[in-house]
Order: sequence, then C-alpha cells, then structure tokens
Amino acid sequence: MSAPLEHFGHRFRNPLLLAAGTAGYGVELDGVMQLDALGGLVTKCVSLAPRHGNAAPRVAEFAGGMLNSVGLANPGLEVARARDLPRLLARAAGRFAVLVNVVGFTLEEYARVIEGLAGLEGIAAFELNLSCPNTAHGGIEFGAEPESVARIVRQCVAVSPRPVIAKLSPVLGDIAGMAAVAVEAGAAGVSLVNTFPGTLSEADGTPRLGAGRGGVSGPPLLPLGVLAVRLTRQRLPDAVIVGVGGIRSAADARQYLRAGADLVA
Repeated sequence: MSAPLEHFGHRFRNPLLLAAGTAGYGVELDGVMQLDALGGLVTKCVSLAPRHGNAAPRVAEFAGGMLNSVGLANPGLEVARARDLPRLLARAAGRFAVLVNVVGFTLEEYARVIEGLAGLEGIAAFELNLSCPNTAHGGIEFGAEPESVARIVRQCVAVSPRPVIAKLSPVLGDIAGMAAVAVEAGAAGVSLVNTFPGTLSEADGTPRLGAGRGGVSGPPLLPLGVLAVRLTRQRLPDAVIVGVGGIRSAADARQYLRAGADLVA
C-alpha cells in the first residue's frame, strides 16, 4: 500500500479513485469489490431535478472501446441528498474518500445543487461536470467557453463548504489554458479528461445509440488524458490534477502519475 496522500484537505490512503458514473453511488459495488482498498470514488452525477437519461440503447461497443450515452440519468438532488449520499457517506467514513459529481443545465444550477448538498458531512470535494458529450444542453457547451467556466466555478466556490474540481473535455483546443481559467476562478483542482463525442451506426445506417451519439470511453482515452495531464501540469505546477480515462491496469495508472497526476480515476 502506498503512503497516504493529502489533497483537498482530505487524506487519501492511495491515489486510486473510481471515476464518476462507473460506481453509481457506491453501494452498487458493495460486495463486488473492496471499496475500502480504494483511495476514494467519485459518485454518479447529481442534478437539480431527476433525469431519466437518454433513450436506449445507451451503450455500444466497438473494437478497442465503447460509446456510452447514459445521458446523466440520476434521481435528482432531493433523493440523492436524502437516500443515496447519506448511505454512501456512512459506508465510507474513515475508509475512503467520497467526491460528488455535480451537473447543471443552466449556469446557475451547479451552485444550487452544491447548496443543497452543503449540509452533508463527509464529502471530500465536488467535481463539476463541465464536459459531458451526450446531452443536448450543458456539458461541453459550458466547458468550452472560458467565461462560462469561470462563472460556474466562482458561483460554486462561493457556496461550497468543500473544495471544487472542474472536469474538462479532451476536445478543448487548449485544455491547459481552460484548466488555468478554472483554477484562477477558485477551483482547487481539475479532472482530466471526460469522454469525447462519437457515433456509430448499423449496416443499414441506423444509429447504434438511442440518442444517436455518445461519449467514447475505454482505451482510446488513455493517450488523450495523459497528454492533457502533462500539458496542464506544465502550465499549473501547483494544481491538484485527477487523471481520468482509459485506465485498465497499474501500468496505465502510472502513465498518468508520471505525467503529473496526483490522483487517478
């Protein structure tokens, strides 16, 4: 076991996290894997209102990776606050860190979600999803504009009792520059990277995903994420960076750590 790490004012037993969306709200994996062996996990997103997500099919595999088009399905702030997050936080207390992924569909919604979760004890940080590629509004739209990123981060920092992290897209022309915008606006760190947009069709031209498009994930993300981390570390030597995407092995995780990531998901 590696030496404990201090980030976001929280003690991580090791740098390994589960990325947002891969572990639901934690309890889905209880009994399947040893959550206590992790440094922590990032929850499935929480939005202001419940979301049913995109139409099925939501997943399409291809050689070397997959497309996902879940569409940020989640029970919404009220249910997450009353049921899902308290259950996870009680399970995690003193064992592993819990970072909560937050999404909004207006510039103001992110801060409203964080305000609604501010009373929950035990959250290590809030991760702002500024980069989801498979929704019709929000996500990459907000994360592609420096003014929007700065505004969302400032609003969230103003109401958050915990550190705020900006999760950015690999399709940005200058991801290190956008990371600098987020940090200058008050973010304690950045998560690099989210999935990038893609689509596939059947032989007859029918889209393989119900929404028509989704986010490319799996091995293709590894070199994109590692480069994003390297460029951002050069630009921001003191920022906390979470490296995300394409990690299937310890060797993949080390690629991120060598590039300058503090944590990997």
